[in-house]
Amino acid sequence: MDRKSRYLIYLLSVAPEFGVAQESAPQSRTASAEAAKRVGDAVEGFVKKGFSGAVWVRRGGDLLYERAHGLADKAKNARCTIDTVFDIGSITKQFTAAAILKLETMKKLSTDDAIVKFFPGAPADKRKITIHQLLTHTAGYPEEFGPDYEKLGRDALVARAMAAKLESEPGAKYNYSNVGYSLLAAIVETVSGASYERFLHDQLFVPAGMKRTGYLLPKFTDSDLARGYRGEKVFGSPLEHPWAADGPYWNLRGNGGILSTGRDMLLWDGALRGDAVLPAEARKKMFTPYVAEGPERRSFYGYGWVVLEKTPNGKLYTHNGGNGFFFADYYRFVDSDSVIFIASNAQFPEGEEMGPSIARALFERK
Repeated sequence: MDRKSRYLIYLLSVAPEFGVAQESAPQSRTASAEAAKRVGDAVEGFVKKGFSGAVWVRRGGDLLYERAHGLADKAKNARCTIDTVFDIGSITKQFTAAAILKLETMKKLSTDDAIVKFFPGAPADKRKITIHQLLTHTAGYPEEFGPDYEKLGRDALVARAMAAKLESEPGAKYNYSNVGYSLLAAIVETVSGASYERFLHDQLFVPAGMKRTGYLLPKFTDSDLARGYRGEKVFGSPLEHPWAADGPYWNLRGNGGILSTGRDMLLWDGALRGDAVLPAEARKKMFTPYVAEGPERRSFYGYGWVVLEKTPNGKLYTHNGGNGFFFADYYRFVDSDSVIFIASNAQFPEGEEMGPSIARALFERK
């Protein structure tokens, strides 16, 4: 199921009778315990259907649920834990967006800059493409150039992007593009003088306290990594597939493939609530609903995040990611300061419904 369909499932499945979440207020111990039980029951229902992975749910200052289920490695009978490392797919895009905003905060670039500033050989039809357009999927690039594991370097990716026929005029329409985010990763490297992963590590992950997030710098051991599964098919761990010496090849770099844990993503949640990584002005830019994802105008894209301004439970910032074996979902309900994070290494037919089901449980009112 594609990403847009999953958001539509959320919109249609969180029943209106649960009511719109109000501004965050202290919850009684009884209310928190009841919500935690409902969430736990919802997760257990998906464990019975085949869920394997890590889940946490926070509301205000209460961590209502933080558990892992299933096997990280079936061959070794190794169980998932909250510290198991998963491929979180396109959730990577919010890190790329945060890196660009960090560079803007450092006054090394502007989101209004045209990409010709960083790629002087850009042809006429691409010279006016801006960083903002790459961030919001409005540059006109196709979704992808090729498979994730094609042995494509940075310069070859840039050359391919400069030669590609655009699917629409820059700025004219929304067209979800992994290519655009790979170009953003190339800009991060060009401007910072560091590798994409090194910049994320030093400027985002270390300030957030995240020690087990990245491509290769965390020096994951084989036992750290979950293996991906879909039915009887085995994907293995991400590091069992072709990668360059410093991370994935460039059809994947910057738009996907970041490896992380449930515990580290909880630390990232904390960083997004304060100034440890980005100041308030930059975070505001990240979550601004710049462009509608479709003619129904129910969801909008910010910088690495999808924004739904009206759901039955208030404003929602969200994104997901997956490769057919691993999948991850991230829901941030702004009005109630409630967050759901799911990372799984077992794709199964009902998996896309897990986040909405947990949301229903979290906001249920009697």
